Amino acid sequence: MAILTKDKILEEIDVKRIKISGFNKSFVGAGSIDFHLGREFRVFKQAREIFHVKEDMDISQVTKLIEIDDYLTLLPGQSAHGITKEKLTLPGNLCGWIQGKSSLARIGLLVHITANFIHPGTDSKIVLEMTNAGPMPLAIHPGIAICQIIFEETVGEAVYKGKYSEQTKP
Repeated sequence: MAILTKDKILEEIDVKRIKISGFNKSFVGAGSIDFHLGREFRVFKQAREIFHVKEDMDISQVTKLIEIDDYLTLLPGQSAHGITKEKLTLPGNLCGWIQGKSSLARIGLLVHITANFIHPGTDSKIVLEMTNAGPMPLAIHPGIAICQIIFEETVGEAVYKGKYSEQTKP
């Protein structure tokens, strides 16, 4: 298992083993690639009753899907799901890791809470668990480089076919 560097990432994209919609070479860094924030978000509804966390829970009971043109305001302590503009397709022997950008972390914006793993064989946009951990409201604009994806070779091959495979909405 090894993390792919820029040359290897570009090689995997050139031979179409890694596919990224809207790809631009300028997005690739030394060991990762920037992904950008889309316009759709899943935000929490105002709720006063208890929500039971169970295997068969339906988050649409406590959240709503919105689309924005200008920006989404996240208040201190508030969370929302975002989604990347880019769709990522991985072969069965590569996985990925979502990492935040240090420039955003410096103002308190976290882009994943716990689910930063991208399964081998993924074919979807990347959902982001964004939280404002800072002291001031943040206006988050679609199109910004919101996260970076690190690619890693796996031992063996697999294809993700879980609950969120082929996801296009947060």
